[in-house]
Amino acid sequence: MTALPILIFAIIALISAYIFYGRYLVRKFSIDPSRKTPAHELRDNVDYVPAKMPVLLGHHFASIAGASPIVGPIIAAVFGWIPGLLWLLIGGIFMGAVHDFSSLVVSIRHQGRSIGEVIEEQIGNIGMRLFLIFGMATLFLVVALFTDIVSRTFVKTPATGLASVLFILLAIIFGFVINRLKAPLGLSTVVGVVFLFLAIVLGFKYGGLFQLSYTTWVWTILAYIFVAAVTPVWMLLQPRDYLNSFLLYAMLLGGIVGLFIMNPEVHMPQFGGFDTDLGYMFPILFVTIACGAISGFHSLVASGTTAKQLDSESDARPVAYGGMLIETLLAVLALIAVAVLSFGDYSEMIKHGPVYIFSSSMGRFMSAFGLPQEMGTVFTALAVSAFALTSLDTSTRLARFSFQELFMEKGESKVPLLNNRYLGTLVIVLLGGALTLSGQFRAIWPIFGSANQMLAALALLAVSLWLANRDKDRWFVVFPMYFMFAVTLTALGNLVIHNFFISENYLLGIIALILFVLSLLLSFMAYNRLKSRRSNVMQVK
Repeated sequence: MTALPILIFAIIALISAYIFYGRYLVRKFSIDPSRKTPAHELRDNVDYVPAKMPVLLGHHFASIAGASPIVGPIIAAVFGWIPGLLWLLIGGIFMGAVHDFSSLVVSIRHQGRSIGEVIEEQIGNIGMRLFLIFGMATLFLVVALFTDIVSRTFVKTPATGLASVLFILLAIIFGFVINRLKAPLGLSTVVGVVFLFLAIVLGFKYGGLFQLSYTTWVWTILAYIFVAAVTPVWMLLQPRDYLNSFLLYAMLLGGIVGLFIMNPEVHMPQFGGFDTDLGYMFPILFVTIACGAISGFHSLVASGTTAKQLDSESDARPVAYGGMLIETLLAVLALIAVAVLSFGDYSEMIKHGPVYIFSSSMGRFMSAFGLPQEMGTVFTALAVSAFALTSLDTSTRLARFSFQELFMEKGESKVPLLNNRYLGTLVIVLLGGALTLSGQFRAIWPIFGSANQMLAALALLAVSLWLANRDKDRWFVVFPMYFMFAVTLTALGNLVIHNFFISENYLLGIIALILFVLSLLLSFMAYNRLKSRRSNVMQVK
């Protein structure tokens, strides 16, 4: 079998889902373009700033993508390419895209505040604070991990570091031109993209002169994310993510065109078995492949930065639902990149990391239309690292939002100092940086996948309660929620047992146990709230 039928099937499925299921969700959530969004209602030109749909799609897509939709499918390839493909398409269409879209819509109906705020309304203040702590813990891991990944990439390939610095400078100029000089977006985009690829060329040519140590890069990146998290979104976040999205669009297009021309043979087994070196297919497959299928991190992005920039409710469908489906396509491309390898080649190449496998295969695909394979490989690696950096600065801003909300009561801070965005950002950056430099974050990384997916279950729980309190249909949210709770509770339970009784890593076991109990507690609180609501309805009748 060749790879082309897999790609065509996935593209048709995703386009059909956007047209039909996306339209169904728009009706269910009563999307109204005439309703004023928080970006206009609460505009402060720092966090609340309306953005044109293509710009916001670029920001949202760049923020949720990162390296995760590439890493997950490649690691999970040991289960076979068919289980991975089915989970990506079913999960992406009926779970992940629903999760992202509903999180965004519910957030804009709550003044652009996070899902934690929605949980407070539905479950109570304690539930909200538990969720915020859960989310902040996950974001700390993201900051630590991505700081390490980006720093090591910049040390290994200085061209990537130089090009990324030039990207940032270009983004600042681009943001000033379109937001202050009011230049046309179309013309500005063409010029900006030209300079974007010029930055890549300069990186290739002069990167050797831009060599810094790992520690220097860590501190440089920490300083950057501090600035990126406190500056107005129109100045850096919006333009940087928008321009960077064209890198990924180009990478996707190059890979797809190359696949259509080359149409390579699929060598990876269709099914690798239920029990593998990673563990049992349930729940490990559904935790390993997160981004691309469903990821709780997306709810933090949708209800954190995206909700504060949505210009019109009608933009929610292309930005959130469409953005998730594009990420699913990227994950399918990553799955194909590993499926064309033999199991022996896969076993050898995975030692160098999933990004190495992906960039090598993409370079091979792009060589089909004349691009030198080495150039295609380096370009892909550069695009992936650029998106890791994008996810990093977005995560820092989201963690800052959660930190501020943690000390707020009914929309107002009980301790004004703790609501200061500079202090909140500094705390997050220093804690994340300390975790990076200690090297200890790798010890708890196995729990991150489960914690991330539990965030998705909790976000779906909040949306389910929100819909229930408004007597709206909610089956399309409830069933994904049940599935994600089953997956994550099973995964966390396995981690508790494994770390306490097999590996005797009690630190990991305690962390997994805390997350497991926290998840059960929030579920129990939600159940009691729903039970109370049903009782009240029956009394009224």
